[in-house]
Formats: sequence, C-alpha cells, structure tokens
Amino acid sequence: MKTPVLKILCLLGLQLGLLLGLQPDAAQALTLEQRLFDQAWRVVSQAYVDDTFNDQNWWAVRQTVLSQPLADRAQTYDVVREMLDSLGDPFTRLLEPEEYRNLQMTTSGALTGVGLQIASDRTNGQVIVIAPIAGSPAERAGLHPGDHIQAIDGQPTDDLSLDEAASLMRGPQGTTVRLTVNRWINPDFNATLSPIPKPVTTSDQSSPQPNLEFWEVEVVRDLISLNSVISELRQEPGLPPLGYIHLLQFNGNSRVEMEDALLDLESQGAEGYILDLRNNPGGLLQAGIDVARLWLDRGTIVYTVDRHGVQGSFQANGFALTEDPLVVLVNRGTASASEILAGALQENDRATLVGETTFGKGLIQSLFQLLDGSGMAVTVAKYETPLHHDINKEGIHPNYEVPSVPLRSNQWGSDLDRQYQEALTLLYPKSLAQNPGQG
Repeated sequence: MKTPVLKILCLLGLQLGLLLGLQPDAAQALTLEQRLFDQAWRVVSQAYVDDTFNDQNWWAVRQTVLSQPLADRAQTYDVVREMLDSLGDPFTRLLEPEEYRNLQMTTSGALTGVGLQIASDRTNGQVIVIAPIAGSPAERAGLHPGDHIQAIDGQPTDDLSLDEAASLMRGPQGTTVRLTVNRWINPDFNATLSPIPKPVTTSDQSSPQPNLEFWEVEVVRDLISLNSVISELRQEPGLPPLGYIHLLQFNGNSRVEMEDALLDLESQGAEGYILDLRNNPGGLLQAGIDVARLWLDRGTIVYTVDRHGVQGSFQANGFALTEDPLVVLVNRGTASASEILAGALQENDRATLVGETTFGKGLIQSLFQLLDGSGMAVTVAKYETPLHHDINKEGIHPNYEVPSVPLRSNQWGSDLDRQYQEALTLLYPKSLAQNPGQG
C-alpha cells in the first residue's frame, strides 16, 4: 500500500500531466510527430504577441492534439497550420523546409520567380500584392499594390497559405506561371493605376462584380535581383546637386548599401536628397533601424510593444552621415520596415513625406526553426512610431498627399513622376521660384 506522501506525489504528477495535455499514461516519450507539434505549440506559447491567443485556451489546444496519434509529417503540418490559423493572424504561419530556406534566402540573397511581395487579404483570404519588386517580371506584367491574386495556375489562393502561394510562383528561370488577377476599380483611385490588360471571363466569373476587373497573365519567371539600393547624383536644370536613392527592400545588405550610397553622393557634392520608399514592402526590422541611424543623429526610431505591454525602443546613435534636406516618397506599397523608417524620419522632423498613405503593417515577426528543418514566422510584437502611433491597418499619412500616376519603373524620378516633382519643389523652393520653368 502506498504511503500518503506517495499518493500525493502520484496525484500531483497526474494533475501536471493533464495540465500539459498528456494522457494519464503519458510517461512514455512523445513520438517524433508529437514532438514537432509540441515544439511549434511552445514557440507560440512563449513568443506570440497576444497572450490570450485570440481568446482561446491554449493549453487545451495542445491537449486535444496530443491526445491523438499523428500519423505522418503531412498530418503534423496540417494540425500546426490549423493551430496557427486559430490565432487569426495571417503573418503567423508555418514554413515547410523549402519555404523556410527560401525565406532566409530572400532576406539575404536572390531568388528565381515572378518578384512579388504578398500578404493575405484580411477579408477573403486571397493573396494581395503589397508590391512588385522593381524591374521584376511581375512589375513588367503590370501588377500593382492592392491587386488580388485570385488563382495561380488555376489553383485558388484562398485555399493556400502565403508560403504555398509564394512557392507556386517560384520556379526555374524561363518557365511561366499563370496568374488570375482582380483589381477593384475605384473612381477616387483610378488615376493611380496603369491600364488593365483586357479582362477575361472564366466559367466561374460569368457575372463579374461591378467595379471589379479580372484578367489572366502569364509571367515568365526570372532571377530576381535583391540589391537594396539604387542611387545616383542628379543635376536637375537650375537646381543644386541632388542625391536620389531608391531603397527597394530591407535585407541583410541594406545598411552597408545605404552607407556606401550616401558616402558616395556626399563626396560628389549632393546638397539634398530624395529617398524613394515607394513599393518597398519591408523586410528585416534591424535593417530598417540601421538605415534610419544613417539619417538621424538623435531621437527615437521606433518603439516595440510585447505581449505584456512592455515597451522597448531603438534610438539614433549620433552617427548620421548627412544633415542635408530630405524628402521621402511613399505609397500604398510602402510597408513594414519601410514604414518604420518613414515614421522615424517624419516624426523626428528629419524629412517631409510625399505621396500616399502607406500599407499599414505594424506587426513584427520573428523566425523560429523547428526540429525537422521547417520553421515558423510568429508575430512577437507590434511597433509604434516615435510619437506612439500604432499604424497597423492605418498606415502613415504623408505631409503632402500626391496621387500616383501610371509609370513604368524607368519613369520613376522623371518629369512624368508627379510625386518626384513635388519632392523637388519642397527641397528647393527658392531655386524653383527663380526658375519657374522647372518642376
């Protein structure tokens, strides 16, 4: 007969096992598939920004899954995805091994595909374009921020995760992928879009919704250059030398590339700058902070707020490379880390923003590798601008609202670019007043 103390210890052990979601006989080790699920569950449990887990009992989620066998890896991935879907956060997602490697490559190197930065539409689950990468096949095909990818090679995107959709659009250089695209036609917004290819009607689109255009386009995959920075010294007629910098995204090379560009332009005598963040979908948070420090001598760059409401902050470090006047160009494709940079420069009175309200992604994800080489992107915090604005789903409003006009990538920063011309006017008002034919 067991002693009372031993009885108590057994009872405590049973209660602890139930609390952890294990059956009473769960002294046996978890299977490999259960361990993989358990690791994914624990990552979310410890790191996810919402400690209510979308108002659900997170322990019960684990208990339900581990009370049943997981037959194979495919089933394990399915239950992990179902678990993550229950959070209602499209940015927290499972990345199968190839997807995880591709994402790591995207933030540090190059890829072969169509060149789209994408998100999940909050209303219908379809893939929405944040921005095409400059010079990419997708840009040449006429895709724009806000377009919806309804299907990829006939497969509806509302049945796909973001990473599954991205994987379908990647592939060997020279191969083609067929995208079914829809675009809302808004009279207040129409002038910002380039002409739409002739719409197509398929069997399930015989009666398209009013103000909604559908079309199909075949895009030839190509090697996508992920260089972050394009820069040049410009000598506009009658104006002081101007440094024009187009920052395409934030990856592991962004700070060094921006530093090199600024030092080169300073050495050539630039007296003012236009920083173009249009269609910049973001990328690495730290890269955004590091780039901001090249422009800001002092002040807060961004606040982060974790699941407990604890604030962290990142500050300028007194090593700005220039104090010359600066105008920043933004549009609906300016998202995430590029919004951090734009907000920091605007709210520290370092720059004037020109263009359109930005995308509005104020959430921060971290990557976690799982034991089989897969991984997860998990929302771990939200961020606030230096003046404590939460821009998630709201975006950053420019100081000067200037609608976009349909332009090819080689026309950005030209006489046809109204946002660029407005930036020139703000940088050099006196010079332009003396030369009224310019701008």
